[in-house]
This record gives sequence, structure tokens and C-alpha cells, in this order.
Amino acid sequence: MERPFVVCHMLASLDGKIDGAFFSMPETAPALKEYAALRKFYRCQATLYGTTTMLGGYADGPAPALPADEQRAPGGDAEDYVDEAGRAMENFIVSVDPAGALGFRSNCIARKGRPAAHVIELLTRRAAPAYADYLRRLGISYLFVGENRLDCGLALRKLQQRFSIERLMIAGGGMVNWSFLQEALIDELSLVIAPVADGSTCAVSIFERADFLPPHAPVPFCLQEARRLEGDTLWLRYTRR
Repeated sequence: MERPFVVCHMLASLDGKIDGAFFSMPETAPALKEYAALRKFYRCQATLYGTTTMLGGYADGPAPALPADEQRAPGGDAEDYVDEAGRAMENFIVSVDPAGALGFRSNCIARKGRPAAHVIELLTRRAAPAYADYLRRLGISYLFVGENRLDCGLALRKLQQRFSIERLMIAGGGMVNWSFLQEALIDELSLVIAPVADGSTCAVSIFERADFLPPHAPVPFCLQEARRLEGDTLWLRYTRR
């Protein structure tokens, strides 16, 4: 399948958590610094986040109230939209948003230390036509990549075809990470481990299977590199076995 190279790049606690109180510990600060620096190592044109991660730090809250309209019928017309000015930016934040729930003020997101990135929304046919109209008015590109849930392979193919994305970073959450992993669509797993244990039974783990996904056997990996970094941080690089 023609698609981008995909790396899942995550910062985790010693017990595999990717959110929670351990992020605010001073011992985690060197790991955060190393994690950010290693993003450049992979030279990815796009970073993909799940809906919850987008709400936590990238989107501008939930979508505003929109005019009521009917959902598209299964198999009904749902055309992709590519903003040409956004595509020319060549740096992208890809947002997994199956039902069209996220709100934005602009079609690009600028984070400290990173270049401005054009927003690409990944929708399913669950998203209402009014939401697609809302994105188009903002100049936010969107791609329809499934009927009711994300078709990971289709998403990757369209990102390559529409935006010439050859290297993609997946950066959470756990359900998005697992969705791509169980379809054998992650080429490398990059884990930056902070020397802190969280212990929470509520925090999200690196990989989590959503209830609506079919059962899947555990996925084995092969260690490619282990490196000790600043502040007892550990960087582990794996490929799927």
C-alpha cells in the first residue's frame, strides 16, 4: 500500500502512562525537553492527534452550535476539501475527529518552538454537512476516511495523495495509537521514558483498544536502539516484529 512512513512518538512514565500528574513532576522536565527535541530527528511533515488530545491542547474547544441538518445517508456524497493555501504550508496537524466535534478559530496552529501547521480534519460520514461547511469557511482542509469510524489505511493514502505527506508522526492518544498499530500501519515506535512512576488507574496508556474495535492479539516489537538521555531519561526505538 502506498502510504507515508509512520512513527508513533510518545512520552510515557515508567508504568506506560501518557497523561496524568507525572507530567508536572520536576523529574519529568528533562524527558519533556528530550521528547520535543527528538521530534526533529524524524523530519515528519505532519503530526496526527486523536480528538481528546486535540481538545487538550490544540483545538479551540468543542465545535460551536451549528444549524440543524440531516446526517448524510450511508454511502451518500461526502467530498473532501483541500485548502490550497494550507496545502502550500507543507507542515500539518492532522486531527482525528470522526463525528466533527472540534472547534477552531483558524486553519493553522502555531505552537512554541514549532512552525505553524495547517489543520487537516479526518472525518467520517457521521459528521454533519453543517460541520463540513463550518470547516470550509475557516479554510480548514478535511478528508472523509470512513463510514462510522476511522479507516486508518484510507486516511494515510489520502494524506499522501492530497498533501504529499511522506513522513507522519502519530502522537496519541492511546486509542488512536492502537487503531493504527492493529492495522500494522506503524513503522517505528519511539518511546521517551521519564524516570517517574504514575500509578494511576485512570491515566491513559500508550496503547488502548477502544470497545468498538474487534479483539486483536498482542503485538510484538523488536528493539532497535536504547539510549540514555539527560536526567535519567530513556529513549527506546522499536520496529514491529
